[in-house]
Amino acid sequence: MKIGIIIETKEYEKAWNAMRFAVTAKKDGNEVKVFLMGEAVEIETLTHEKFNVSEQVALFHEIGGEVLACGSCLKSRKMGSTDVCPMSTMVDCLEMVKWADKTVTF
Repeated sequence: MKIGIIIETKEYEKAWNAMRFAVTAKKDGNEVKVFLMGEAVEIETLTHEKFNVSEQVALFHEIGGEVLACGSCLKSRKMGSTDVCPMSTMVDCLEMVKWADKTVTF
């Protein structure tokens, strides 16, 4: 199955659960893409003693998951593209939604 995941939060537990879902779906043999928008573009650096989001993001990347980050959201925070979270557009988000069999939002 092709699963698209849109994440809009940098709240530790919610972002952590979203990325754990992405990792689980990928490990289950699904094709998985994650699109970060709004404050979620910051999740690559989120660490918490209980909810280590950055660790889940790195794991997802290591197992071949694709993460895209909203360019406008990055720019508004004076952030740039990274190897793990390349800068993308709303067109990329739309293409992901059209590509996916199912899309979930956190």
